[in-house]
Amino acid sequence: MALGELTKQFAQQALGNQIKDVLDTKPAASPQTENIGALIVGQLQAMQNALKEEQELVVLVNTGTETIRVLEFFMPSWRIVVLTGVDSNKNLTRIISPIESAQLICKVMKTQPSAKPARVNFIMPKSKPE
Repeated sequence: MALGELTKQFAQQALGNQIKDVLDTKPAASPQTENIGALIVGQLQAMQNALKEEQELVVLVNTGTETIRVLEFFMPSWRIVVLTGVDSNKNLTRIISPIESAQLICKVMKTQPSAKPARVNFIMPKSKPE
């Protein structure tokens, strides 16, 4: 057998093995889509649950011109969040946003000795996470 014929035969076998490997592999399972809303709320709740008695979780949203302290997360769906809180002048303020756009600043702070620590309230959608 000539060297050219031998090279051609090796190439055909290698190509045949590659095609067989591709056909034998199972298609990859489609990745699970993560629910961003559930992940964010889960992190916030975990931070709040880990607090000591004299601590509170301070959640802030900076809108560029104002900083709002968030006291409640209302999620009519897992994709929309209504942040209710107070601004620097103690005005009731709400921000309505897609959950993916929410940028939160979270701080664990000690309360004054005579003050009761504030807790962030969570109101979740009735449907299960998507």
